[in-house]
Amino acid sequence: MFTLVQKVRDYECDLQGIVNNANYQHYLEHARHEFLLSRGVNFKALHEQGTDAVVARLTMAFKTPLTSGDEYECTVRVRKEGIKYIFLQDIFRLSDHKLVVRATVDTVCLVNGRLAASPDLDETFKADFEAE
Repeated sequence: MFTLVQKVRDYECDLQGIVNNANYQHYLEHARHEFLLSRGVNFKALHEQGTDAVVARLTMAFKTPLTSGDEYECTVRVRKEGIKYIFLQDIFRLSDHKLVVRATVDTVCLVNGRLAASPDLDETFKADFEAE
């Protein structure tokens, strides 16, 4: 499992003093991109090679809010279903290890503009794939 520790910035919070719901998508996406980099895959280079990984569906369950200054850990796990890569992501507040968000992100690849499997990503992730 890949993990990334980050910190909430003031401007990410709403009038209630908690992180605005839309910012959690940014947290999740940043962690996925860092996961790719940790596996030697640069998202921009992937695009330049003709492969675009795109989000097809995203579900998030909000459990506990984050507030300004909170440090949190975003985890990334991946499994394969057909041509989809399913990213299972959790965000935990570090101060008490409470679950903040549980997300499932279904992604697909467009290879040279066509929906297709990516042999390069399959090879890159094969050691990471979780059983269903």
